[in-house]
Amino acid sequence: MGIPLKTAILAEKSGVLNSLTAPDPWQKQLDQLQSGRGENHRLEPVTHFLFGACLGRTGLNRKTGLATLTLTLAAEAADADVVAYFGGSVAGFEHHRGITHTFLGVPFVAGATLAGVYGIYRILRSRGWKPKLAPDWKILYMYALLGAISHIGLDFLNNYGVRPLAPFHPQWYSWDIVFIVDPFILALLICGLAMPAFLGLITEEMGGRKPEFRGRGAARFALAGILALIAFRAYEHRRAVNALEALTYHDEPVLRASAYPTMLNPFAWHGVVETPSFLEAVKVNSSAGEVDPDNSAISRHKPEETPISLAAKESPLGRVYLDWAQYPYVEMTRLPEDKGYQIQFQDWRFLNEGIGPPGSAPPLSGNVLLDNRLQLTNMYVGRPRKH
Repeated sequence: MGIPLKTAILAEKSGVLNSLTAPDPWQKQLDQLQSGRGENHRLEPVTHFLFGACLGRTGLNRKTGLATLTLTLAAEAADADVVAYFGGSVAGFEHHRGITHTFLGVPFVAGATLAGVYGIYRILRSRGWKPKLAPDWKILYMYALLGAISHIGLDFLNNYGVRPLAPFHPQWYSWDIVFIVDPFILALLICGLAMPAFLGLITEEMGGRKPEFRGRGAARFALAGILALIAFRAYEHRRAVNALEALTYHDEPVLRASAYPTMLNPFAWHGVVETPSFLEAVKVNSSAGEVDPDNSAISRHKPEETPISLAAKESPLGRVYLDWAQYPYVEMTRLPEDKGYQIQFQDWRFLNEGIGPPGSAPPLSGNVLLDNRLQLTNMYVGRPRKH
């Protein structure tokens, strides 16, 4: 027995999708989607900071002073684009992973990082501090470039995506193999940085000589482990996509299929499939090659465009959102007292992440409000701004 029919629009780059009746097993998932949060889907900064520190500890810190500091800061510096949110949620969404996450922006991100490192160095020097090695600023700039590039590479691994070739080719790219926050990568990085300190305590207790630089082996092991994890996740991702593409859905061929990672289980994937008439979300077990093992798929029809959907898509938020979203879902609601329409944009990539407190916005959702003449009255991402 299905849930009650809801009026919805499933917007796609080429059209709009209307909702059908969803089966009961997904009702809980849909309820979670309505209460999910949309503000926390950037790769958290800890991973970037730790990755930069590990790069420094691989031996690069033996070439020049301030190497680890420079790499640590440069590996996270690209997220300075968060300042765009001071211009509102729509401006923040538009510029998130923008110019600072591009190859064109890398030299400027590196330069700004190095300027900050130099400022820190001058302050510490004025207080009598002196590094073990004198800083070589040319080498440090090269390290800052490496750190800035590592940020783009890590963000490419998850399913939010990056635009590394913008502004000349502003297409979004994502590998879709690592969750936004990957506990396994974090564990490897923490171990790679903490293990030398732990072993150092043992060495000191045994009366051994304390090395001037230590931790190179542990840092290299951590980075090698991350590379092995990436290769493993890429292999399982391909198996998941192959399983999705091998089937027909509603007796229709697959136009495209995608698999998105979950946080803890490397064999559990959130699949999204498009056919000529439907959009479908399914669970995938890549180790067994199983699609929809618990019979809990959601399906939606593709209807014609409507004047309301066209007006929402032509809004500034609509254009930005549909440029970014891979599988957009747009739900229309009539406002109380016949005051117009609320059109909510969602992306099915994040359908399985809709967990949050009651009243919070669906994951990475955008909202466009139109009056009865289909004129834009408000737009925001996540929760509406308080005035």
